[in-house]
Amino acid sequence: MLIILGGLPGVGKTTIAGELARQLGAVHVRIDSIEQAVRESGVTVVSLNDTGYRVGYAIAEDNLRLGHIVIADSVNPLPVTRDAWLDVANRTHVTAAEVQVECSDDREHRRRVDQRLEDAPGLNGPTWEDVVSRDYRTWDREHIVIDTAGRTVEQSVAMLRAALPAPQTGLDHARLSAPSL
Repeated sequence: MLIILGGLPGVGKTTIAGELARQLGAVHVRIDSIEQAVRESGVTVVSLNDTGYRVGYAIAEDNLRLGHIVIADSVNPLPVTRDAWLDVANRTHVTAAEVQVECSDDREHRRRVDQRLEDAPGLNGPTWEDVVSRDYRTWDREHIVIDTAGRTVEQSVAMLRAALPAPQTGLDHARLSAPSL
């Protein structure tokens, strides 16, 4: 199974992905970590564009072919990135679960974004202004929605696990079509 998390920075994607990966013994593919490693390598001087995503797709595909559950953790802001993750699932014949993580409490969301900048000084994380002005398109198909406002990590992960479909086997694969929570 490929569990595709998306959502603005600071909503709790990585925290949820890490705990879910621990519980499921899954591979956690975090695009922020890939992009940071590329920046630190000195290979790119201009823009990463879609480099992190392309590397993430390849890592996810390799691990899915080995039979692992993969959790893709990225902002996943555009239909093209969402479609590309589904293409990975289709090529590897696994179930894909699309999950939008959000934080409906703007004050809490902003606090998290500001806290990230303080907690990870080496990470070129976005400012609150970057987050609210980001090009983040609405989803045009059904997907799971997890709102982390007022919920613990454990509660959010439990909600997500309850909403996930059972993994398919062999060549039988399907896109998730679940109602929003």
